[in-house]
Amino acid sequence: MADLADIAGEIADERLAHTLENHQQYNAESEFECLECGCQIPEKRRALGGVTLCIDCQTVVEIQNKQYR
Repeated sequence: MADLADIAGEIADERLAHTLENHQQYNAESEFECLECGCQIPEKRRALGGVTLCIDCQTVVEIQNKQYR
């Protein structure tokens, strides 16, 4: 039978693995131009990593996704 320290250690390991997976996703290269409208993506936004849409197009996508939940 596992004690509380073992359970806490397992949870901490799972959270660390999840955090590292998410971090790797954001290290992807960003586009210089929006794939949707072709506008230039600002440098500060591209620095986030993995950015493919300008702010306006990303906002539209997020609103559409929110409506379909």
